[in-house]
Amino acid sequence: MRIRPVGGSRRRSASYPAAFTEAAGGRDFLNGVNESPPSYGLWALVRYFLYLGTAGFGGPVALVEYMHRDLVERHAWITEDEYREGLALANVSPGPLAAQLAIYLGYIHYSFFGATLVAIAFVLPSFLMVVAIGWAYIEFGGLSWMQAVFYGVGSAIIGIIAWSACRLTRNVIASDALLWAIFVSMAAITAITETEHIILFPVAGLAVWIARHPRLRLRRETQSGLFLLPIAMQAAGSTASPSVGEIFWFFFKAGAFVFGSGLAIVPFLYGGVVTEYGWLDSQEFLDAVAVAMITPGPVVITTAFIGYLVAGMPGAILAGVATFLPAYLLTVLPAPYFRKYGSRPALAAIVDGVTAAAIGAIAGAVIVLGRRAIYDIPTALIALAALLILWKSPRRIPEPVIIAGAAILGLVVYPTVSG
Repeated sequence: MRIRPVGGSRRRSASYPAAFTEAAGGRDFLNGVNESPPSYGLWALVRYFLYLGTAGFGGPVALVEYMHRDLVERHAWITEDEYREGLALANVSPGPLAAQLAIYLGYIHYSFFGATLVAIAFVLPSFLMVVAIGWAYIEFGGLSWMQAVFYGVGSAIIGIIAWSACRLTRNVIASDALLWAIFVSMAAITAITETEHIILFPVAGLAVWIARHPRLRLRRETQSGLFLLPIAMQAAGSTASPSVGEIFWFFFKAGAFVFGSGLAIVPFLYGGVVTEYGWLDSQEFLDAVAVAMITPGPVVITTAFIGYLVAGMPGAILAGVATFLPAYLLTVLPAPYFRKYGSRPALAAIVDGVTAAAIGAIAGAVIVLGRRAIYDIPTALIALAALLILWKSPRRIPEPVIIAGAAILGLVVYPTVSG
């Protein structure tokens, strides 16, 4: 999914944290040459992303817009070109969109150290929140109020994911017949098999590449290596009971193949966590997605909640680190070369094909998860209401508000239907 930065006024918000006014020197590590010092210090940038990770609701689209508004427009810490380069790299490579953009912005003037600190600051707040919720979920999961909350939230999640799939389809696929064929095929395969077949993603990308550039040939192994990596990962998978290595490896694979929206990870996680390994049941998985939606920061943080349910705090740490490690590596390693090769038509064609497949997998996941979450009239109405609110509301209502409303409905309705 390609997202364009939004325009806006450069007026500074009076309510914005004063901590973001620090200035210090720097070096352009991206190109390896000295340039004029940046107008901000590293710790000011780290504090900003700590703030964004704590209060940044709305999912990946909203988060990348916040970064443009705050870092490009309000404070001019990052130039428009630097922001666009980071956004393009985040779109073209596997990994959660908002997290990769944040890592790139930290890398621009402060190299690997800046990227590392920004990544930690951005992810840590939501990680701590989902771990706390995971503890409460395990301790009080048997209580009726917890079941009632997730009764409403689980069905609302279906409406939210359905709207995300519709919006991504409209914005990315448009009228391209080949992309539509990939989308429909992937949606059907995911819905029928109830799992995500990773090998089909690079196949889809290569199919679009060949269709648009029939005379091109794979002349460099590195051009396809990035997209063939997940195939090797899938082949190396294990079906043993959860162990430290297996938990890390599974979530590393998940983090290495999340294109665009963080919701793209949902069908992959469901296929592994529920269908293949049986670590969670369908309702627990829906609850994990719901937790990610009601907490700030990257949606992919749902993996930490799942890890906590599977293996406690060690599982949460392993899942969190494994999920975001590929995003970090796939951002800082190609960053110096992306300006030179990122605009090539062949690469754009592969990205279009992979993105269409990812959106199709999300659409198929709506069907798979909907079978579990929508099982009576109230849950059907809650899911439909969430979809209609996102579709018809004149002003976009944040997903956490919808989730909060669904939780209240669950508390009211569940005692009646379960009684």
